[in-house]
Amino acid sequence: MVHCPECDTTLSAESEIDFVETESTTGFIAASKRFYVATCATCGATIGSGVAGAKA
Repeated sequence: MVHCPECDTTLSAESEIDFVETESTTGFIAASKRFYVATCATCGATIGSGVAGAKA
């Protein structure tokens, strides 16, 4: 199990984490990268981030 470092909530279900698209930038092949952050659904603390590939 994973715990939120801010509020110590146990994060055991997908509904306890929010995935938010934060920014898109257009690249040289007319596609943009999607940047995401994962936040605790209880307190809103950012607990992870990543890039989810390109969208046309």
